[in-house]
Amino acid sequence: MSEREDARIGLLGHLREHALVLGEVTLSSGQRASYYVDAKRALLLPAAFRALGDLVAAEARDRDAAAVGGLTMGADPIACSALAVRGGEDLRAFFVRKERKEHGLQRWIEGPLLDAGTRCLVVEDVVTTGGSTVAAIDRIREEGLEVAGVLAVLDRLAGGGDAIEAAAEAPYRSLFTIDDVYPDRPDR
Repeated sequence: MSEREDARIGLLGHLREHALVLGEVTLSSGQRASYYVDAKRALLLPAAFRALGDLVAAEARDRDAAAVGGLTMGADPIACSALAVRGGEDLRAFFVRKERKEHGLQRWIEGPLLDAGTRCLVVEDVVTTGGSTVAAIDRIREEGLEVAGVLAVLDRLAGGGDAIEAAAEAPYRSLFTIDDVYPDRPDR
């Protein structure tokens, strides 16, 4: 088994054990659901963070991306994980603000300065409608950066992937779908 597959299997186990929450919730899209995937509960554990970093750094290399980031908070642990692993040393991380900072440098994108045209891997923890990721893609482009691809940790299979791929005009993929994490869900 490859290192990438080992990391994927390990991360899936952490998502199943720590991130899946059963019960009625309202999603960021406003939709109601009978389960929630709180990915950060898993991603911010050391073993899951390392596995995620291996997978994200590999995806960045595959997409020839020099920077990794997306809309804060969903993208924050994902982008940071890629810097923390072997193979991530040449990457830079960035966070897209939801609102422009009103003081200081009034930046939309936080992190090291990225030159115009820098190839970016846009990341997201959980995708439902794709709205947050599309907002990040729009902001990244407005700042003169290039979208090399989009990577989600989990896609809820609610149409967001199609919306993201259309907006990104670049490859989109998710490490997992809800079918991987919650194969016995009642709405399947």
